[in-house]
Amino acid sequence: MKYVDEYLNWLKRSIRTRDVNGWTEITTPYLDRHNDWIQIYVKETKGIYVLTDDSYTILDLENSGCVLDSPKRKSLLSTTLSGFGVRLNGNALVIEASAEDLPFKKHSLMQAMLAVNDLFYVSRASVDSLFYEDVVYWLEQNNVRYTENVSFTGKSGMSSKFNFVIPKSPKEPERILHLINSPSKSIVQATIFSWEDIKFNRKSDSVLYAMVNDSDESREKVAQKTISPFKNYGIVPILSSEKDLFIDRLAS
Repeated sequence: MKYVDEYLNWLKRSIRTRDVNGWTEITTPYLDRHNDWIQIYVKETKGIYVLTDDSYTILDLENSGCVLDSPKRKSLLSTTLSGFGVRLNGNALVIEASAEDLPFKKHSLMQAMLAVNDLFYVSRASVDSLFYEDVVYWLEQNNVRYTENVSFTGKSGMSSKFNFVIPKSPKEPERILHLINSPSKSIVQATIFSWEDIKFNRKSDSVLYAMVNDSDESREKVAQKTISPFKNYGIVPILSSEKDLFIDRLAS
């Protein structure tokens, strides 16, 4: 729990707020791929708090050439958001909260922003299909049994979502597989925190596998830097280029 406590204290120290046209702008310590602080907006009406990213996540993806215009991408977006209790209002990610669960809903919105950005940000010049779709196809081709998009509540009381859970078998313990498409410091920190937070409520031999997309030169350099941080917290890193080396451990 030491890492969880330190992480939560760091969040409290790092968050900044200001009033903007009747909304409270919250600047978080998480960085997007432009190295800008991620911001969310909160407004209270009759005891109900509305939290939103003010359309930043979707519009930024579209401005980068990733338009969520296909039925598959729309379905994947809807599934990802629903896993965090977040809905889409136009282009804005939105979640509502009471005073009691406001901190948890802030966390859920930030997680959703990071997840949507990581899931969909692809360079069309170098990646022909979504990383998530590729991994689903790979799992199914190798007869890996899995449950998709599973959320666990951790010791902090916050809920963390993981892409796949592979049930315990006679040969292997429960395996949780999480995908990281565009590795960044914020994504790595959030993944480590989520694992440290929820692993106390899983079987003692449960394993988290973090599959990092290293499909092009820019991703490869950053992906290599995630190996040591993940190993330091007992997380098994998988570079997507080397995923076939782990088939036996995931399919057993």
